[in-house]
Amino acid sequence: MARVGEASAPVASRDALARARLRASLVPDLLVEARRVVNTVIAGWHGRRKRGIGENFWQFRPYVDGEAMSRIDWRRSARDDHIYVRDREWEAAHTVWLWADPSPSMLYKSQAAHVAKESRALVLILALAELLSRSGERIAWPGLTDPFTARNGAERLASHLAHAAALPPRPELAGLRRFSDIVIASDFLDPVEETLAWLDPLARRGVRGHLIEIADPAEETFPYAGRTEFTDPETGEKLTAGRAETLSDDYRRLYTARREELASHCGKLGWSYTVNHTDRQASEALVKVHMAMTADIGHGGR
Repeated sequence: MARVGEASAPVASRDALARARLRASLVPDLLVEARRVVNTVIAGWHGRRKRGIGENFWQFRPYVDGEAMSRIDWRRSARDDHIYVRDREWEAAHTVWLWADPSPSMLYKSQAAHVAKESRALVLILALAELLSRSGERIAWPGLTDPFTARNGAERLASHLAHAAALPPRPELAGLRRFSDIVIASDFLDPVEETLAWLDPLARRGVRGHLIEIADPAEETFPYAGRTEFTDPETGEKLTAGRAETLSDDYRRLYTARREELASHCGKLGWSYTVNHTDRQASEALVKVHMAMTADIGHGGR
C-alpha cells in the first residue's frame, strides 16, 4: 500500500480534474456533516468553560526590562539566576493551518468502513475550521488560503476547496512560522522517513503539529484470503497473491510499526498523533485533537 512511482502527465492531469470535480460535488454535504459533528461535540461539552487556543501557555522566555512585573513566573525564575515570563500564544499572531491529504489512496473505502478516507479527512478538517472559527482563531489551508478570521470560517474554507482546480500531493509549508499549529489529516502511508523529512523542519521552526491518521479497518486488519489482486491507487500497478492470508502477519507488523514510529516521533516533538478509523465516529478524533490543541504545552520551558 506504499506509494511508489508517478503517473504520466496526461493521465495525472485527467485524474486531477476528475478529483477536483468529485471534491466539489462532495464538499457541501461534508460541510453539513462537519457542522453536525461539531454540534454533537459542543453539546457534550455543555457547561465547560470555553477556552480558546490562544489562551494557552506557550513557553518561558527571559524577562525584558520594562515589562509588567505581573508577567513574571516566580516559580520558574527560582530555579536559576534568571527571571522568566510566560508567553501565551495569542501574543504572537497565532494561526492554525489545516490540511487534508488529497492523494488517490485517500479514496479507498472497504465494505467495513462508513466512508472513504478522503471524506473523513475533509469532515474533520472542516469541523476543526468550524470549531476554531467560533472561538475567534485564525485558520488557513497552506497553498489555498491566506490566514483569516471569520465566524463562517468553515464555509469559506469549503468554498475554496470546492473551487480549487487541483490540490498538490503535499503543500508547501515553508511559510509556517513559530506560534502556529498545523493539523494534518492523512493515511500516512508514505515511507516514514519521507514523512519525517517533510515535517521535521516545521518542528525546528517552532510550529506545533497535530497528525490525524485516517485508517480504513481493512487496511489495519488485512482480512484477505485466497487468490487476491491488489492495485496501487497511486500508480495502478497490480500485485496478485495466490494465498493472501500468508501475507497478513508481515503486513500487519509493518503497518503497525509505521504508525508506532510516527506516533513516537510526534511525542518527542511535543506534537499529538491521533488515529481515526473510518468505521468509527469522526467526533472521537475531533475531541482528541481539540484537547491536544488546547493542552498547556510549554515549548522550551517544561
